[in-house]
Amino acid sequence: MHIVVKVFSEIIIKSPPVRKRFIKQLRDNLRLLLSNLGVDIDVQRDWEKIEIRCPHADANTAAQIAEVLAHTPGIANFAVLHDYPLGDLDSIFQHTLTHWRDALAGKTFCVRVKRVGKHPYSSVEVEQYVGGGLLQHSEAKGVNLHKPDVVVHLEVKGDRLWVLTSKTQGMCGYPLGAQDPVLSLISGGFDSTVSTYLCIKRGLRAHYCFFNLGGRAHEIGVKEVAYYLWNKYGASHRVKFVTVPFEDVVREILEKVDNPYMGVTLKRMMLRAAEKVAESLEIPALVTGESVAQVSSQTLVNLNAIDRAIDMLVLRPLATMDKGDIIDLSRKIGTESFAASMPEYCGVISVNPTTRAKMHKVEHEESKFDMAVLERAIAERRAQNIDEIVDELDADLSVPVVGEVNAPDVIIDIRHPDEQEANPLKVSGVEVRTIPFYSLNHNFANLDMSRQYYLYCQKGVMSQLHAANLKDAGKLNVGVYRPEPKSACAI
Repeated sequence: MHIVVKVFSEIIIKSPPVRKRFIKQLRDNLRLLLSNLGVDIDVQRDWEKIEIRCPHADANTAAQIAEVLAHTPGIANFAVLHDYPLGDLDSIFQHTLTHWRDALAGKTFCVRVKRVGKHPYSSVEVEQYVGGGLLQHSEAKGVNLHKPDVVVHLEVKGDRLWVLTSKTQGMCGYPLGAQDPVLSLISGGFDSTVSTYLCIKRGLRAHYCFFNLGGRAHEIGVKEVAYYLWNKYGASHRVKFVTVPFEDVVREILEKVDNPYMGVTLKRMMLRAAEKVAESLEIPALVTGESVAQVSSQTLVNLNAIDRAIDMLVLRPLATMDKGDIIDLSRKIGTESFAASMPEYCGVISVNPTTRAKMHKVEHEESKFDMAVLERAIAERRAQNIDEIVDELDADLSVPVVGEVNAPDVIIDIRHPDEQEANPLKVSGVEVRTIPFYSLNHNFANLDMSRQYYLYCQKGVMSQLHAANLKDAGKLNVGVYRPEPKSACAI
């Protein structure tokens, strides 16, 4: 098996030293990734392409090689070639017919020949002879020189014939490791996974930083999608997954910061923590999944206020992308199913969030915040190599979800007090207690453990995450209350 890998076009136009460095990086990445397949594979480079030879590749190995090449940054496309000694025109036709007879059935085609060296025939003569033979000896619909369904590519170089049998589009972008590393703030939703992918595609080695707002269940879910991204698109380089416990930070914000400024304040605290994590890993930039005007905290005025919390560069690959385009890309790269089952955790939601944060007001609200809480969260962060987290991904954190609760079981409304006050939950014949989610871990231990408790929130996301977190802590008397539309009354 012989494969020719064409590198991304932007690499070709670089200066010779840069081009050489990028192609060498790509070659080294491929050598590492393909070495795991357990067969003898030779990877060599020249000035504008990489050649891969695997003499003993079977169909399964060929498919594995193609899978690696299709998801490795820096590759424009790759073609599978079959190498033969060069003979006369009829010999060229016979070798071509072997590979293309079935593929041409019912389709129009043309033959294109690239020839280097001196030969007793011209490129046009090869095209005409092989094209006529294929038309006569296959079930092709016909020849179309302008808009064919299929193009049969042949290369004649010196005394060798190469028959190209497939050409596959690559990721493009730059080889991973060709640029500096970044720290991606990942939540597991559509935006943060797509922004991370775009950085990997650009050659940026993306480490992961997760702010845990919803317990271990949420952390496991985010680790799962982070591992998927790394394993599929960035496994040539080891990266870190860093978890920062942010529940106490959220509690501090909810209890002390004025409602309209809670979202902006939370983002500024996240950037401060991420900057410290990045500096400890010698990473020069942060990455977020924010898109201009998608939510209230992402107006230009608010983004400016958020960025002014730190000195480090913040990259936003999705800044001008529409949500629909982001979701389409997540579907293409394989993260849609993760994101759809793990909505963005939105515990800090202002009732009337500001869209034009004033810096003096931001600083005033932050003066109420005990920075020791943030410093403690940073100090308690946990970092691990991402290839070491896979053992955690099969943890069973499932909890019972019910649509009806009967006495003596208890429903715990974990919504924010503002939501509880505006729309109090009442269920006939069942006790309903109000414990905001940010106080749940502290207060649950004081409850009567002989009773069964079901957590409730508006969308069912936080309740399931916190129930799973309590179960993981050994509390087996907890579930989720997700009522049918008319089984509960919020008045």
